[in-house]
Amino acid sequence: MNHTIHDIAVASQIGKYSDAIEVRPHQRWLFTAGTPGLSAAGELPADITGQAEIAWAHIVRLLEKAGMDVNDIVKVTQTLTRSEDIKAYAAVRNRFLGDARPASMLLVIPELVWPEFLVEVEVIAAKADQ
Repeated sequence: MNHTIHDIAVASQIGKYSDAIEVRPHQRWLFTAGTPGLSAAGELPADITGQAEIAWAHIVRLLEKAGMDVNDIVKVTQTLTRSEDIKAYAAVRNRFLGDARPASMLLVIPELVWPEFLVEVEVIAAKADQ
């Protein structure tokens, strides 16, 4: 891990994330766009679990292309369109992140750019230059 977790005991009462992450000097940065649960073939599952699985699989592939993994994520922003999907979404997110605890923000809004999108995930990752 190339960053330091700063814990003030707020995040730990809410979920599996960190209150703040400090990135050390001389890191490579990766910023992803908002990534929906739309497959590369244009398929869009109707449920949150299916869309979340695809979105997080895309995030993992993007990290791999940059020579990174989920432990290099320092910030994740998630946007859902239905609050009733939070629990199912969190189960997928937690499975993909494992023990990683990036800083995190979860928003629930009425609609994303395509009304059929139920989730978008955006991450910022950092890893030491090699």
